[in-house]
Amino acid sequence: MEKDFDQMNYYELLDVQPGASALEIRSAYNAAMQMYQPDSLVSYSFFSREERDRILALLDTAYFTLINEAQRAKYDQTLNGPDMELHRGVKKPVSIFDIRRQSAQISIRKNHTAELKTKISQSRTIAEILSKQEIRGADLKAIRNELGVTLEAIHQETKIRLDYLNSLEEDRLDKLPATVFLKGFVKAYLKSLCIDPVDDVSTRYINSLPHKN
Repeated sequence: MEKDFDQMNYYELLDVQPGASALEIRSAYNAAMQMYQPDSLVSYSFFSREERDRILALLDTAYFTLINEAQRAKYDQTLNGPDMELHRGVKKPVSIFDIRRQSAQISIRKNHTAELKTKISQSRTIAEILSKQEIRGADLKAIRNELGVTLEAIHQETKIRLDYLNSLEEDRLDKLPATVFLKGFVKAYLKSLCIDPVDDVSTRYINSLPHKN
């Protein structure tokens, strides 16, 4: 079953391993805070103002607990997860958010919006895909290719990691984050391509997925 933010422990909220260093915790916190600011595409696409405020408050609590050695040790003792000590010293996986700016990557600029919408209105292929009851990763990829937009451009616009974007299009569910993040990613992906209605199309994609934690 999908985990809500309120059900996640502090390590899960920041997407770090229990053995993460202070630097890793700080970096993960900064990345997450950027992702959930009001001007973030993922945040704007998926979360209401109230939900975003709640998430930011949870991230603050998680960060200030884990960055303090004494409070972190006390918190660790309260966790009932699978063998916390087994995770000590394990290298943290790359954060689900990639906020690095790479100048070589192409960004989707605002002045491309009209061009994208024109292509969408004139494309029979896109119309046929959007008429489907179920939308899969291959459909998203077909739409993107029809519009001539690169994954690098979507990555630059949304700050979603490239490997997640690839996994999204290839239906590699085992490589994708929890649904609580995935919903926002799909909406940001669609918004960057100017696909409407975002809520309806993203819902059809999510509903087409097998059960995913």
